[in-house]
Amino acid sequence: MTRPQLAIVVDTEEEFDWTKPFARENRDTHSIPAQALAHAVYDRLGMVPTYVIDHPVATDPRAVDFLRGLQRDGRAEIGTHLHPWVSPPHDEEVNRRNSYHCNLPRALERAKIETLTDLIEGAFGHRPHVFKAGRYGFGPHTAEVLADLGYTIDCSYVPWMNFADDGGPDYRNTPDQPFWLDDSQTLLEVPLTSGYYGLLAAAGPTFQQLLNSSRAARLRVPGLLARSGLLARSRLSPEGVSAEEQCRLVRAMVKGGRRFFTLTYHSPSLAPGHTPYVRSDQDVRDFVGRIEHVLLFFRDMLGGEFTTLTRHRERLLASRAEAA
Repeated sequence: MTRPQLAIVVDTEEEFDWTKPFARENRDTHSIPAQALAHAVYDRLGMVPTYVIDHPVATDPRAVDFLRGLQRDGRAEIGTHLHPWVSPPHDEEVNRRNSYHCNLPRALERAKIETLTDLIEGAFGHRPHVFKAGRYGFGPHTAEVLADLGYTIDCSYVPWMNFADDGGPDYRNTPDQPFWLDDSQTLLEVPLTSGYYGLLAAAGPTFQQLLNSSRAARLRVPGLLARSGLLARSRLSPEGVSAEEQCRLVRAMVKGGRRFFTLTYHSPSLAPGHTPYVRSDQDVRDFVGRIEHVLLFFRDMLGGEFTTLTRHRERLLASRAEAA
């Protein structure tokens, strides 16, 4: 694989106020048909996104009908996204810590993933093979559960980030490129694209403790480093990240030898008023425009190709078979 590859993963979920406590009654999915706005770009460029869907989406007939149509036409792939607070069985207290399903009892985490997997299979006619943990809450038992249920790809990791202060996982020392989670090379981890750019980009991992420090944040050290052009950490997402910054990140990572990238966002961001990133119709247009800008830059300026998570895994397996 010589040309850079890019896949899109959409966290396809219910709408809720991100500033308020988690609640089981938040199950509206009115924004799902708004994904058609992004497909005006995807269809023209031959991009096939992966929609990882959670329980409220999988139980809404209108949402399922829309997404099933995309899947049927070869315009989308469907995976699984677990928000534990809205996914049965409801045997845990709803709170911030339990919103990371890695903190749930092993049997309960398994029951929630299994229930949702069976539901998606029934709704879409195909067993899902791609999984993404809600709030990136991949835990010590998650891989075992996924392998048992037939999953072959996980995309929960966020390299260089630490969610431990909020009760979540610590991803500071995980790879920023796809890697196998098991010795048998069955379950592939495809992390969210998160990395560094600037004059000191190659040394970014050395500075991650500083960039993760709350004291440094209070002193605005990360901002000073970014404005100086020395070092900045970013992620490949239209949510709160300009197209220019995303392009700088991808260019720096390609220069550093990286070859696989995932662009991610939340489905409610394609309708006004559901996420902090999109509050008006103009914001929606700007949001889709950022996606298109980054995709065209990746293809035309970096010589990249568009793919899906499942195609990438198939390519890795084919390369392994050829080398054997």
